[in-house]
Amino acid sequence: MGTTWSVKLYAAPAISPDALRRGIQARLDEVVAQMSTWEADSALSRYNAAPPGWQTMPQACFEVVEAAITVAKQSTGAYDPTVGPLVNLWGFGPDGPRDHPTAQDIDTARARCGWWRVELDSARRTVLQPGGTYIDLSAIAKGYGVDAVAAYLRQNGCDSFLVEVDGELLGEGVKPDGQPWWVELERPGGRAHEPLIVALHGLAVASSGDYRRCWFDASGKRYSHTIDPRTGIPVLHDTAAVSVLHKRCMLADALSTALMVMGTAEGMQFAQRHDIAALFIDRDGDRYVESLSPALAAMLD
Repeated sequence: MGTTWSVKLYAAPAISPDALRRGIQARLDEVVAQMSTWEADSALSRYNAAPPGWQTMPQACFEVVEAAITVAKQSTGAYDPTVGPLVNLWGFGPDGPRDHPTAQDIDTARARCGWWRVELDSARRTVLQPGGTYIDLSAIAKGYGVDAVAAYLRQNGCDSFLVEVDGELLGEGVKPDGQPWWVELERPGGRAHEPLIVALHGLAVASSGDYRRCWFDASGKRYSHTIDPRTGIPVLHDTAAVSVLHKRCMLADALSTALMVMGTAEGMQFAQRHDIAALFIDRDGDRYVESLSPALAAMLD
């Protein structure tokens, strides 16, 4: 996935840390083998290169595609796993940086997108390739990887752990001192804010923002790596970052992207309707303004 992972845990002495490490790496390697767009022989890459027709998917990859389509429908396309052609066009895909696309380039790429074109057959575990569709699971697969590692740890007798992949986290159980796994939500501006610390007690957190990776054109205009599938261009609003807390890191991952695309005004309404615990951070000149959804505010009371 082009990033790092870490796991902190408390376990019985009989459980081998080396064996756990190998098992964790194997679970994450499986995610890459099935869902990477950077690996030409991954299950997802084979789907993307396939001619029109039904394609059988491995169980995990099918599960993630199914969840991605569900969030796409729920968010009316603010999150769309078929945004891959636009991600690549703007230089954030496997081919790396590219020239600024023209309006015609954008229209051509958008014609290949559209979550509603992807049909699923759960009984046969198949996904329809309508022709030219390119699914990109980058905004959900890392969250799934966190969930997969957590499931592996539970299966191997661990009931107190904190899993992290590229800043996406899931905590479970309590430490020997009775404390849960406390984490500070990362925010642009660093220590300019009072720390916002949450207990990941059976909860995951995922964030989406434009302050880590962005692209600038010759005029110095900021282009976020988060593409709005509804317009075909990077988001241009003042929302700098969104963090979402959810029981499943996979869904926290996808929902944080959807809310980042929407921006605070639209995203807050969506979070309220769907009872999503979310933190929105907006730029206001040279400072940042934070907004908490009602579900997150209730957690902190």
